[in-house]
Amino acid sequence: MVMGRRPGVATASWPITTADLAGMAGQLAIAMARVPMRSPLSGEGNALHNVGVAVTRETIRSFMGYCSSLPIDEFRSIEVVLDDLCAVVMPPLAKSLGVDTEKSSVGGVPGVWYRPSKGKPRGTVLYLHGGGYIGTSPRMYAFFVATLARRIDCEIFVADYRLAPEFPFPAALEDAAIVMEALLHGDADPGRFFLAGDSGGGGLVTTLIFATQHAHVRSIGGALLFSPEVDLVLDEPSVSANAKTDILPWNIPTTAYLHGRDPASASVSAVNQDVSHWPATFVAWGAEEMFRDPIRRFAAHLESASVQTVACEQPGMFHVFPILMPWAEASRRVIEELAEFVDKRLAAAEPA
Repeated sequence: MVMGRRPGVATASWPITTADLAGMAGQLAIAMARVPMRSPLSGEGNALHNVGVAVTRETIRSFMGYCSSLPIDEFRSIEVVLDDLCAVVMPPLAKSLGVDTEKSSVGGVPGVWYRPSKGKPRGTVLYLHGGGYIGTSPRMYAFFVATLARRIDCEIFVADYRLAPEFPFPAALEDAAIVMEALLHGDADPGRFFLAGDSGGGGLVTTLIFATQHAHVRSIGGALLFSPEVDLVLDEPSVSANAKTDILPWNIPTTAYLHGRDPASASVSAVNQDVSHWPATFVAWGAEEMFRDPIRRFAAHLESASVQTVACEQPGMFHVFPILMPWAEASRRVIEELAEFVDKRLAAAEPA
């Protein structure tokens, strides 16, 4: 369930929520008015592509900046409204892609299953959604996850793990570990099982692998990461240099999640992990995102440890672009490279 509907989580009154939604609409209108001032025709692609990038960048940055400026109860109320909207719009959209959705739970952790409508899935994916460890929900990821499920022909469970600040570290890790254990002790074949996530969810995947390094996690099919948060110290050059081209707010919040934990700890920053036990990994990111430098360092870290790694950096792209701009050529390239990676891993899992 979305965080605003969990027991004990505070939400704002409807008049305040209505005022906040009106404020958000105003911010998005201002963002659209700024687009012509941002040289929208310049960029890596043709004019239409570049305008799409400019509009997406400006509106998402304004949306994230506005929502993160609200008190947490008001933030949760807006999240509930967006989740309710997705509950109406997204299932038919997923169905049109040939994917069925099912609200369910695994190991007592709620979430949503996305399964190809025809045939038996080739594998199982545990997807940990992004949102900086503080926001979004499984239903908000329906289009991207349905597209992914259809392309790789796997069933995908998007876990509705607990979020900060109401549930700081290690609550999300505990939920993710419970789901993974339940799936691997159920019908999921380890060789056909993948961990996946984007942004904070991608960072949570790295934390989960760190926490389960003695549980033969290397035997799973692989890890699929999109713009993962792999260094919560946030002191690399790209964090400031790419602030003007990314969708993320320049002052990325992590305090609510860490709750006093050292951001350099290997448990939350994968760049400081011993990755020798890691499974095969696919990681994609944008050349113009704030996390570019730590992700580059992380990919090099995996390769130096002889981990089978496919690193996919796309020029001119910002944070989690495959999710925000699925129509872009760069997004399609990422999905095709990921599908090839999954195909090879599933072929390796075939019985002799």
